[in-house]
Amino acid sequence: MVKEKAQLVITGIGQLLTMDPASDNPSDRRDPVAGLGLVIKAAVAIRDGSIVWCGRQAELDSNVDMEGAETIDAAGCAVLPGLIDCHTHLVFAGSRAHEFARRLAGDSYEQILAAGGGIHSTVEATRRASEETLAALAQERLDRFLAQGVTTVEVKSGYGLDLESELKILRAVRSASAQHPIELVPTFLGAHVVPVEMRGKRERYLEAVIKEMLPAVAEEHLAEFCDVFCDEGAFSVDEARRILEAARQLGLGLKLHGEQLGRTGAARLAAELGAASVDHLEKIAPEDAARLARSGTVAVLLSGATYFLGRRDYAPGRMLADAGCRVAVSTDFNPGSCMSENLSLMLNMACLCCGLFPREAMLGATRQAAAALGRENRLGVIAPGRQADLVILDSADYRNLLYHFGVEQVKLVIKKGRLVYSQQPRSDCLLYRQRRRRFDRSAAGGYTH
Repeated sequence: MVKEKAQLVITGIGQLLTMDPASDNPSDRRDPVAGLGLVIKAAVAIRDGSIVWCGRQAELDSNVDMEGAETIDAAGCAVLPGLIDCHTHLVFAGSRAHEFARRLAGDSYEQILAAGGGIHSTVEATRRASEETLAALAQERLDRFLAQGVTTVEVKSGYGLDLESELKILRAVRSASAQHPIELVPTFLGAHVVPVEMRGKRERYLEAVIKEMLPAVAEEHLAEFCDVFCDEGAFSVDEARRILEAARQLGLGLKLHGEQLGRTGAARLAAELGAASVDHLEKIAPEDAARLARSGTVAVLLSGATYFLGRRDYAPGRMLADAGCRVAVSTDFNPGSCMSENLSLMLNMACLCCGLFPREAMLGATRQAAAALGRENRLGVIAPGRQADLVILDSADYRNLLYHFGVEQVKLVIKKGRLVYSQQPRSDCLLYRQRRRRFDRSAAGGYTH
């Protein structure tokens, strides 16, 4: 037998969650480990940024050539694929913390909006900020994502709402991606809302999105997907269709915000167009869940937004899963309705508030989230040939990631075969070195924010 040559080997794994699709058990959807590909007392071998072998540690020596390889001892802790956050609004400037206090004091969102707050205040601050400042702010937020074990993050524009500002946001995404170990997936969301200056000129703004913004984004290859906020008070199904069909002609993948505030038909549109995902879904109808299941469009739960807005109408995760939908879980990190990079907290909410089983929530932040980003063949699974994105928890039981909420539970993070995060500072950790460089640059006046 020819052994696989390894550069990095992780040994001493108590629980290895491979998320291998072969471990699915459609005959028993309540099987607590179905789809997790659980291996006890395991090891993983890595070379050139990819996994070359994984399995029981007792079989490691007979399958892997470890001569000269670096070894990490997981010390009995659980190991899982790098987590994937498939819906965020990472790049923005300004803060809306004062609005949180106003809401609690009884002011409505409409009152805050009329006073110049809400999304329009974020748009104003983001338009004023430089591309360098936006990229720097994004990197700081990405540091917090990485500490949660997140190795891939989808990033939407949508706080520019004019050609120049939307391009600036997406260029900031590109800049941040080049300087941070987390892999970023850019999405154009020019159809977030109609900006203040275009009130009464709705059709003109739609034309600008379709004929000016989308072609410019595609020409610079600044986004992989186009998203539309298709809901009450935002864009209609017909408007969303026009935008998404134009985006598809330019080679962009499709996404939708839908059924958050009302039952508008956005989920039906997503299924019809074969969108990669439709996100929120608090108001989705069972018949539309069946359509999503048939189309393969991923249903993304954003329970943190429901919680932060003080609502109780959480998305029906149990119904979606029982209908056969692929269900993902995300933070919806944004300044107005979910200012949190804590994906593990969202996994907890997906179980307690949306009805998912723990195994479904774990799949929702790995394999299913990868599908929502068109990366199912590369990310979200630990198997030979897959990208070596792994998380070593500071726990022997993976379920603590959902159960013991609100605390740091990640010991080490590996991205593309490199150690990029350590709970304890280490000179061989990429994020540790980058943080030092960013600190030095800030102290020298390189940027301020």
